[in-house]
Amino acid sequence: MKKISFMIPCYNETENVVPMSEAIAAQMAEHLSGYDYEILFIDNCSTDGTRDKLEALCAGDKRIKAIFNARNFGQFNSPFYGLMQTSGDCVVSMCCDFQDPPEMIPALVAEWEKGYKIVCAVKTKSEENKFVRFLRTLYYKAVHKFSDVEQIEHFTGTGLYDRSFIDVLRGLDDPAPFMRGIVAELGYKRVEVPYTQQKRRAGKTHNNFHTLYDAAMLSFTQYTKFPVRFMMGFGVTVGILSVLGGIACLVFGCLGHNVLGPALLCGMGLFASVSFAFMSLLGEYILNVKTKVNHRPLVIEEKRINFDE
Repeated sequence: MKKISFMIPCYNETENVVPMSEAIAAQMAEHLSGYDYEILFIDNCSTDGTRDKLEALCAGDKRIKAIFNARNFGQFNSPFYGLMQTSGDCVVSMCCDFQDPPEMIPALVAEWEKGYKIVCAVKTKSEENKFVRFLRTLYYKAVHKFSDVEQIEHFTGTGLYDRSFIDVLRGLDDPAPFMRGIVAELGYKRVEVPYTQQKRRAGKTHNNFHTLYDAAMLSFTQYTKFPVRFMMGFGVTVGILSVLGGIACLVFGCLGHNVLGPALLCGMGLFASVSFAFMSLLGEYILNVKTKVNHRPLVIEEKRINFDE
């Protein structure tokens, strides 16, 4: 009998962990009764009682497992680490807030049974704020355009992964994994399944400007060379224009026009602002390299439950 693993990352989801486990169990009983399964919740140091709910779930059903992180290791490391702790023939990764509907599980498994090794759940529609959706679309198109690897638009990592691809992930040894980019770069026998992203069932989102910016910069610095090369091209262009502008100011100055002072002030302001912006972007690349060189562990576990076997 084939075994399906469900990997559910969570952080302060006390209202959702029990309904999510029940929803997955219901899908398995109704549509996939011929499969064995396990549900792994990896908790990223919740503070709202989520861990108490998970311990109760694990005590009542040995097929439900839990890993408690010693602290919050971020939105990328924790799910990536969780994927590698599963034991099924395939792994379904889903968010705990029901924005990824459990009802799409049978469709993911059906594509896997056709021979696909990766089944990407792609958000073709969303019930989120329309302006936020618009900004996400611009971001995906920008990364898609400038990336060396063809990125998957509106793919957040939700989907199904065959055991063979999980073994590939285990061999990466990447201390700063970006799952969306890894799937686009290394994924094989891949198919996309469209779905409509639902509203969060309960609780509030943990995404904010910082987390969204972090995701954007991680994808840009890992999979694009354009910003760095644009900085070089822009610097050369501005340098040439500055030389021409200096010559023009000198000519007008010789004709009796006092333009040197204003020209110098404008030039200094332009160079200062451009330099700060470009140094910040270059710093993002350096931070990315620093993270990889430091080679920190993805996650430090505080506790794991129902892994005795």
